[in-house]
Amino acid sequence: MSISSINPATGKTVRTFEPFSTARVNESLDRSVAAFRRHRRTSFAERASYMRKAAEILDAECHELGRLMTLEMGKPITAAVAEAEKCATACRYYADNAERFLADQPVQMEGGKSWVAFQPLGVVLAIMPWNFPFWQVFRFAVPALMAGNVGVLKHASNVPQCALAIEDIFRRAGFTDGAFQTLLVGSEAVEDLIADPRIAAVTLTGSEGAGRSVATAAGKNLKKAVLELGGSDPFVVMPSADLESAVATALTARMINNGQSCIAAKRFIIHEKIYDDFLKNFVARVSAMRIGDPMDEKTELGPLATGAIRDGLDEQVKKSVAAGARLATGGKKLDREGFYYAPTVLTDIPPGSPAARDELFGPVASVFKAKDITDAIRFANGTTFGLGASAWTRDQRERDQFIAEIESGLLFFNGMVVSDARLPFGGVKNSGFGRELGEFGIREFVNIKSIRVMANQKAKGAATE
Repeated sequence: MSISSINPATGKTVRTFEPFSTARVNESLDRSVAAFRRHRRTSFAERASYMRKAAEILDAECHELGRLMTLEMGKPITAAVAEAEKCATACRYYADNAERFLADQPVQMEGGKSWVAFQPLGVVLAIMPWNFPFWQVFRFAVPALMAGNVGVLKHASNVPQCALAIEDIFRRAGFTDGAFQTLLVGSEAVEDLIADPRIAAVTLTGSEGAGRSVATAAGKNLKKAVLELGGSDPFVVMPSADLESAVATALTARMINNGQSCIAAKRFIIHEKIYDDFLKNFVARVSAMRIGDPMDEKTELGPLATGAIRDGLDEQVKKSVAAGARLATGGKKLDREGFYYAPTVLTDIPPGSPAARDELFGPVASVFKAKDITDAIRFANGTTFGLGASAWTRDQRERDQFIAEIESGLLFFNGMVVSDARLPFGGVKNSGFGRELGEFGIREFVNIKSIRVMANQKAKGAATE
């Protein structure tokens, strides 16, 4: 089975690749092990110099890399260029801060010297999705490499050129041969890769189903795993909010990346006092979106990444409408070349329908009416996911209650949820476990080693453990 780049805007195959043979995979893993032996001995200053060079490459080539992302998965070109630039910021952030994050931590104890050291684990396998084909790889790879680990990437099969371009960036930046490698393999190879003793740990960004499979394989083989899975993020608007700003941000928060983002707002929970005004203005903005060629900088909404994703989304919408949901706008595949779906708003959504229960990965917004803050929080938590959440209020007591009661890994007030290298990123419930980014993210794939050097003294009996 070949691995192919298919342009979502046309549905036409751009380029195909043959999957790596077992022998080639083994050669790559051997190279990774050898690279780890070298790379772990480099200083933080040396790693930082390579990482800053990677940032320079990303900035210098952001337009070419952006076009590659758009070609393979259909995101608007302006967003794709910005994604490459965002990767550069992560490179510089960890180049500046990794040594501080992983510095030995002294522990005050009597009778000697004690401290905690953070040491790399080895070869980390990354299983990454197509929707942010550069950013989601870099947010794993940058802290992992700065910690002294090396990485192998099993990217989504519809973005092979992006996967190879990322490997090339780290190579040109000066990292030792084999420190970061792309494996062009299908999903059927993942279980064997996780079981391979040369792999020390695994990280996945993907669906809940993929997360369960990877967690099962990692647990069976006693490998450390970090999982960032799906989300059905709430976007709560209370009467004290700046309504105009909330509506404008709601459009971006739902339609970013053509609606294909784990932390995109998906369920809009609006207080009944402002529900009608919000819905009217929101529907008008959604209906007016400029749909077109994602290579055109004026395009606001491009195609979905694959025909299967578009068809699956259409089926979710149809099932929701059949269950009683009302279409305020959209709700259909567009009759044009490529994998386009009309920007859609659903209201009056019954419990148990896909729009209320599941993650809708595309340009479809589900709007709910809440009676008060307690009702809004009930709606917000009424999902198996717990990745991000956005709440709009200028009331301090409401903010405190949201902080205390909303079940999510990220909570933003009066703004849309975004990932940032400075903030730990991850979720709770079925959105996975572990964290990427920030100080916590770089410590996911290290051995946290407790060290104690006893003072010279006569041995005494002591309780253990």
